[in-house]
Amino acid sequence: MDLSTAVWKKASRSNDSGDACLELASNGEIVAIRDSKDPGGPKIFVNRGDFQRLAELLKDL
Repeated sequence: MDLSTAVWKKASRSNDSGDACLELASNGEIVAIRDSKDPGGPKIFVNRGDFQRLAELLKDL
């Protein structure tokens, strides 16, 4: 996935106090996930359906 023009979005509950936070970018089919404190670091790529299932599971925690 080419991320050169990706628009990364941080969680709405995120703040600037240095807490751990993830950022997401998507091309419609694939969701890229990265650590907001290390934007040049590694990324995780998952297809949109798997990401939606993951998000639903996490909501129940």
